[in-house]
Amino acid sequence: MEEKDFFQRVYDVVRLVPAGRVTSYGAIAKYLGAARSSRAVGYAMNASHNLEDVPAQRVVNRNGLLTGKHHFQGTNLMQQLLESEGLTIKENQVQDFKKVFWDPSVELI
Repeated sequence: MEEKDFFQRVYDVVRLVPAGRVTSYGAIAKYLGAARSSRAVGYAMNASHNLEDVPAQRVVNRNGLLTGKHHFQGTNLMQQLLESEGLTIKENQVQDFKKVFWDPSVELI
């Protein structure tokens, strides 16, 4: 599979994550049938910041940490975007992570 095709498939999933919810790199990879490719999902997210219709702030690591925040403009933009959607962030981690976690393998069946 070409990288561009994979990135586009990642973006298609991320566009479906509802406001006020988050998903993880690994959950997206698993949904796409590439369970061991969470790092590639991360690369796709890092390359997505010029795409206004991809809510990259909604993708965090498996523990709810804002590991991609340094790819956003400004120091706290990722956190600010998530907070504007109603999420609580403390010490770079989504609070009530299990409650707000959106799993494409469950939600998109």
